Amino acid sequence: MSNEIEIEVPAVGESISEVFIGEWYIGEGAFAAMDANVVGLETDKATFDVPAPVDGTITRVLKVAGETAAVGEVIGFMTASQAPAAAPPPVASSSPSAPPSSSADSGHVMPAAERMMKENSVASRSVSGSGPGGRVLKEDVARHLAGASTARNGGPREKKSVPMSPIRQTIANRLVSAQQTAALLTTFNEIDMLAVKELRQNYKDTFEKRYGTKLGFMSFFVRAIVDGLQQFPAINAQLDGDKLVYHNYCDVGVAVGGGKGLVVPVLRNAESMSFAEIEQAIRDFGARAQANQIGLKELEGGTFTVTNGGVYGSLLSTPIVNPPQSGVLGMHGIVDRPVAVNGEVVIRPMMYVALTYDHRVVDGKEAVSFLNRIKDVIEDPARLILEV
Repeated sequence: MSNEIEIEVPAVGESISEVFIGEWYIGEGAFAAMDANVVGLETDKATFDVPAPVDGTITRVLKVAGETAAVGEVIGFMTASQAPAAAPPPVASSSPSAPPSSSADSGHVMPAAERMMKENSVASRSVSGSGPGGRVLKEDVARHLAGASTARNGGPREKKSVPMSPIRQTIANRLVSAQQTAALLTTFNEIDMLAVKELRQNYKDTFEKRYGTKLGFMSFFVRAIVDGLQQFPAINAQLDGDKLVYHNYCDVGVAVGGGKGLVVPVLRNAESMSFAEIEQAIRDFGARAQANQIGLKELEGGTFTVTNGGVYGSLLSTPIVNPPQSGVLGMHGIVDRPVAVNGEVVIRPMMYVALTYDHRVVDGKEAVSFLNRIKDVIEDPARLILEV
């Protein structure tokens, strides 16, 4: 149609030529306001949304979830139109209400799916659509025909195969590569979090009022990491062929959970950031990660990484180095445990920490000393201020 407006894949970076179609937030026949996100796209590094270029209706979807598209390729069309008028309030009726229709009745049935339904005498309302906007796909009909084998407990047994997203593929490849090419070793320690918890309790209200963000644990650990990297620069170094590359700056990647999975945006020059700047940046990362708005450049580089599995309830784990970095610090849950202090057993909030490092770059002594330094400054935060 001549008045249709193209929805195309935008340029997302010099090295990106292909994207993975994620979810269509607005399906065919539905209205989308200008700048409203209509479809989510994924690359091997990040996810992002494509906004509607005009106020209008989605008329055609050319690429569905799970398919790939090239940068600049048209993946759908829409026509300019005004927002539909609000529906009038429902009027009570004395006639019996009709039963609610299934997604197959109210959604669009693809031709191949409709053909398969007719060939197998399948009622349309018995098949649920999994495509964008509730559309019924051929795969949905095939799954229905296969039936649900009844297990001994009477419950249905189903299997569903979905393609891995580019982000998940990249994560998988990088983690396997790290295990196969690096000499990874993990060392552990435990930290008494009492001093930091008391500081947060005493100053949390004042801090939030002044800086507009909460005082968390991560800023203490980032500052402690910077202190440790400056004392043990090998942990901040990277292997490049037969050379070691040292950095006089600390670009610390912070793992945050996003709408499409884990991402690791980088705090550039963390050595020059204050507690407030770190907390504000991490809060911003978290919010934008949930909205899939982390930019590709924010994920590039990094000389060291910190991840906090404790927010998900992890007690202990062995994090994997993010190549070409040489180290990653894993934080974990804070648990009240009995410990010996000055010859007496007391209850303290304890956290296990784990440092995984590339033994080709970092010696065991340096790794253990680095982790001990983290422990020392977290248990006595004043040392971060006095630099002792």
